[in-house]
Formats: sequence, structure tokens, C-alpha cells
Amino acid sequence: MTKNIVLIDDHMLFREGVRRILEFEEDFKVVAEGNDGDEAMKIVEDYQPDVILMDINMPHIDGVQATKQLIDKFPEVKVIILSIHDDENYVTHALKSGAQGYLLKEMDSDALIEAIKIVSEGGSYLHPKVTHNLVKEFRRLSEAQAGQLSPIEYRKPLHLLTRRECEVLQLLADGKSNRGVSESLFISEKTVKNHVSNILQKMNVNDRTQAVVAAIRNGWVEVQ
Repeated sequence: MTKNIVLIDDHMLFREGVRRILEFEEDFKVVAEGNDGDEAMKIVEDYQPDVILMDINMPHIDGVQATKQLIDKFPEVKVIILSIHDDENYVTHALKSGAQGYLLKEMDSDALIEAIKIVSEGGSYLHPKVTHNLVKEFRRLSEAQAGQLSPIEYRKPLHLLTRRECEVLQLLADGKSNRGVSESLFISEKTVKNHVSNILQKMNVNDRTQAVVAAIRNGWVEVQ
């Protein structure tokens, strides 16, 4: 089933590059483009897209404000924020606005395609680098709230995952992309995807972000 996509970004060359990547995917179709948040509302109303790729920094109405307005009017709309900022404050504001995804513009094409597929199916997707920063902050706040002076005891979840899956889970927590995991473990990206899929299924979560957060809560990964 074809996923209709809208691009909202004030940089035409960036939009063109993203559109060319998506044109190679048979299941994706870019149905409209816009320059800013002002245009986004009318475009969404006219085209009813499955996914919106929304730049966070735009004139007039920024991506966070536009996302909130869109989701208030169209609750079913799914937005992936595109940004150059990996700071957790930007990510938190984007997620609070209702965005289901957050990608850094340094992303590779595989990450873009994976994010759209996951978000269009109801999941959430954060750029691996962003995930690492968020989970570090989550760990810090959790320990502070619990009054912990010593780190959580780390133990591998060998009752649930294989040793290789434990290694993959740790690398996800370290902020590695599929390609980064592949290079670290000297295995193919296809094998990495299979391991990630198995991890999500065994942990009963929808995406890698949820898997990493759950792993931190249980002390299954070390966060530097």
C-alpha cells in the first residue's frame, strides 16, 4: 500500500534531495511540498498524507508549532521532525507537540526510509544519536529521583535475549545506527535488522527507542 508523504522545509535543495531518495521506494509517493508551517495546514487538508516530514526551523511558524496545530486539527496525522539539533530539549519539545519521529538532517537514506515505514505503521522513531542523548538524560533523572548514589547494577538479559542480541541492544543504547552496529560487530546490516526485529518481539515493544528505555530501566545496558 502506497504511503503518501508531504515535505515541509524552507530549503528547496534539501527537499529535492529527500524527494529523490523517496522516489526510489515503490511504496512511497511525495504528493506535495511546502516552504513553512503556514502552508502545511492547507497542504494536509488537501492531500491527507500518511506522513509529514517537517523541518523544525522555518520562518513564520516553526515545525514544533506547526506540528501541534496540525495534530490538534488532524489527530491521525503522523509527523517526523527533521532537525540539525540533537539536544534533548529540542527533541522533548518536538515529541510533546505530538511528533512521532525525530531525525537529524545528517541521516542516511536507510534511516529516513526506516523512520517513515515505522511511523506510518503507528510506531515512533528517533535518530540513534538523539536516542543516546535522551536515554542518558533519562538515566540521570531516574537516578536523581530515586536518590541513588551508586549506578544501577548492570546485568545482561540472557533469560530473554541471546548474547548477540544483548550486544546489539547495548550498541543501540550507545546511539549506533544499523550501519554502526554492523561495523562494530562485523556483520551485515541485514543481520542487524533481523537481530533488532527479534529484540523488539522478545521485549514486546514497538521500536528501538522503547527497547532502549526499557533496557535502561531494567539495568540491561550501560549508559556512558
